[in-house]
Amino acid sequence: MQRENNSSLSSAASPRVRHRKRSNEAIPEPSKANGGKLLVDDRNKYKSMWIRTYSTVWMIGGFALIVYMGHLYITAMVVVIQIFMAKELFNLLRKAHEDRHLPGFRLLNWHFFVTAMLFVYGRLLSQPLVNTITSDKFLYQFVSSLIKYHMAICYFSYIAGFIWFILTLKKKMYKYQFGQYAWTHMILIVVFTQSSFTVANIFEGIFWFLLPASLIIINDIFAYIFGFFFGRTPLIKLSPKKTWEGFIGASVTTIISAFVLANILGRFQWLTCPRKDLSTGWLQCDPGPLFKPEYYTLPGWISQWFTWKEISVLPVQWHALCLGLFASIIAPFGGFFASGFKRAFKIKDFGDSIPGHGGITDRMDCQMVMAVFAYIYLQSFVAREDITVEMTLDQILTNFSFEEQQSLLIKLGQILQDRVAYS
Repeated sequence: MQRENNSSLSSAASPRVRHRKRSNEAIPEPSKANGGKLLVDDRNKYKSMWIRTYSTVWMIGGFALIVYMGHLYITAMVVVIQIFMAKELFNLLRKAHEDRHLPGFRLLNWHFFVTAMLFVYGRLLSQPLVNTITSDKFLYQFVSSLIKYHMAICYFSYIAGFIWFILTLKKKMYKYQFGQYAWTHMILIVVFTQSSFTVANIFEGIFWFLLPASLIIINDIFAYIFGFFFGRTPLIKLSPKKTWEGFIGASVTTIISAFVLANILGRFQWLTCPRKDLSTGWLQCDPGPLFKPEYYTLPGWISQWFTWKEISVLPVQWHALCLGLFASIIAPFGGFFASGFKRAFKIKDFGDSIPGHGGITDRMDCQMVMAVFAYIYLQSFVAREDITVEMTLDQILTNFSFEEQQSLLIKLGQILQDRVAYS
């Protein structure tokens, strides 16, 4: 009887055990998965390839549609991605047993998330918002007041959450609660650091968002393709299926793609013009020197073989090479970091929202690193080269009051008169 009872108990508990193993599935080692063979020798690779390809096509199609719709829709996409990333990361260290004894504790995490969103986007979109509603005096005064007290509002919202957390502390659960508090803040730093730079790039011109993001996608796709067909040499222990063949093949492809893609994207004004408000219309502007083609005469021996005698190159293409180099060599380490992180917690993916790819966070690991670099590179090496008279006047008209504009005009006139007199 005891054996029968034990067997019945084990059979009743087996579904729960299997479910728990599935949710904490560890990434297989090369020595354990497929007899130590790499992806190139995996018999089931074609099935996973088709699932991954199907999801990739849908993601690229949806991404292209959103980019075509403009700045606001791209920003909305970034917000949705943030929410999914936060949800996946919040659930990573969540313990249902403890949460049952802490009603409203998960709501506190989202309170901090909304506060961080209000702080980040309030700082980024305050000026475009003012430019959008300047025609309405009441809305202008209301929005101006919100912007003036923006930091105070965010601070007191955070303090409210801080007090909420302290008042919900319970005996024998301090360690779990403080661990979740620290984990929540780390998630906010990771998620909003990436998104703030991404949104800043979008409003500098969709080009500066689309090109870096596309390079990461291209690198990821071709690393998979080259590793799929030619991968033999393991690259890093954290990612057993990553190979040197895939890494090198993707790097060369990404750098070439960066140079070519920058030439294509740089010829559309609605991609290169910065957005100064929150409207959805198409943009027209002076493209600036970076997006005006320069012509180079080809050597005679090349023109003998081809009909081309000269080629046109946009100056921004040389900057694109730097972005491509970073996307192919440095950005993949964001993926390696994520792989190590998942191994530490013995999970295969951060989620399962994208068939064949895992969760949203699994697709954004390299994008986070790339977005920060693209913003820093843009502000450090590009922004100073791309200043035009139109952009300077736009800044003056946007940020200076009428009295300040008059004062600037008088001082500028005096400076020009003095220069004429001395010359």
